[in-house]
Amino acid sequence: MRLPSPTDDRGPARCPSGLYVVATPIGHLEDITLRAIKTLDGVDLIAAEDTRHTSRLLSHYRIRTPLISCHEHNEHQRTPELIDKIRSGASVALVSDAGTPSVSDPGYRLVRAAVEHGLDIFPIPGVSAAITGLCASGLPTDAFVFLGFAPKKKGKRMDLLASLAAEPRTLVFYESPRRVVDFLEDIRAVMGNRSAVLAREMTKLHEEFIRGTLADVLVVLADRPEVKGECTLLVEGAAAADPVSDADLAQALRHALAQPGARLSGLSKAFAKQYHLPRKTVYEMALTIQKETDASA
Repeated sequence: MRLPSPTDDRGPARCPSGLYVVATPIGHLEDITLRAIKTLDGVDLIAAEDTRHTSRLLSHYRIRTPLISCHEHNEHQRTPELIDKIRSGASVALVSDAGTPSVSDPGYRLVRAAVEHGLDIFPIPGVSAAITGLCASGLPTDAFVFLGFAPKKKGKRMDLLASLAAEPRTLVFYESPRRVVDFLEDIRAVMGNRSAVLAREMTKLHEEFIRGTLADVLVVLADRPEVKGECTLLVEGAAAADPVSDADLAQALRHALAQPGARLSGLSKAFAKQYHLPRKTVYEMALTIQKETDASA
């Protein structure tokens, strides 16, 4: 379905000077608000993460507004130019490839600069992959933590997960399809076999929600030659910790320390917080396990 262009015989209604932060579809082109269409048609310029990608959306709605690139590699240089245009009276729309700009996408520097210069900023709300995945996940939605993309380096990623091990709220991550299996394995190693949902290709033709424990999700993915599409991963928050025996704690520490990139200090802090134990006690046990493992290697 193609909606009629917001442009009538008199031309589009022009937007007042300012920065318009416009959410765009994460897949299905009809997942866009009427206000967003009117805004994109009514501004003087659209700053897009990928002009080729955005041009397809504009073509679908017969919008002819000029495009300029603004992505992670040129945002620092592009921001002063765009700020000068707005200060001179222009209206500029900021869009990313999908979803809401500056949420794990470029745009923060430009929005921040507009704030510092006292310019008008108009949020044009719409789709966000994090909220889209959360509302269909079946996991608790009353409170959640959005983490975006986890660090690519194993050590930093494990430290992040260790710091979240005792977090009771639902965790929401974005992840590359190339790294999602490794990431799932890291989460299971640090947090145990929790309930999780992998939302893949949301709103697109091959939309899929894989639900179950982390192990269940990994089993499904193991049967595939590769994982494709944009991935949003939702993980159950930590339950209230029951008292843990020394044997169970040692077993959990051995499993976590066996993972590549595991860091003694980070894991000790996470397990101490999760089980309400003195950090020194957990660290000394983990250190003993690590020495025993190194000696037997």
